[in-house]
Amino acid sequence: MQIQFRWTNGNDPAFQDFYLKTEEYYNQIAGGAEKREAFVPFNLSESVHDVLIAYDGDAAIGCAGLKQYSDRDMEVKRVWVEPCSRNQHIGQEMMLLLEQRAKEKGFERMILQTRPAMTGAVCLYRRLGYHRILNYPPYDQLEGAICFAKPLSGSRSFS
Repeated sequence: MQIQFRWTNGNDPAFQDFYLKTEEYYNQIAGGAEKREAFVPFNLSESVHDVLIAYDGDAAIGCAGLKQYSDRDMEVKRVWVEPCSRNQHIGQEMMLLLEQRAKEKGFERMILQTRPAMTGAVCLYRRLGYHRILNYPPYDQLEGAICFAKPLSGSRSFS
């Protein structure tokens, strides 16, 4: 398997397909779409400006995105690898590429929200040096959410 990565944006058709898959998955974890509807406006695919798509040949097999959260924080969005392509470090490579992109843009920190039930994701984030933080808005109002952060070394400083 020769994985290629391509940068795009939240309007990319492959990302739109992954967005729908992740919505279905997150709704299952949360116990139904109605338990997440207040948070959907914060997670629209079009608001994810930097999107990385992983390809195996012509097949899109994974995605990960970046959304500016603040002047210093870049938020990780929609990390997904198709089940048949997991356990090949694709998610890890996408996370490292996201961090590099955010650092190049001058951000100080990566932040993200997930759920404890997403054990593979939680293990990946911890392995990459992310640490648990207090839930940031709007996830401070989402039952079952957990948030993580990782400082980006060598990024611009803010006074």
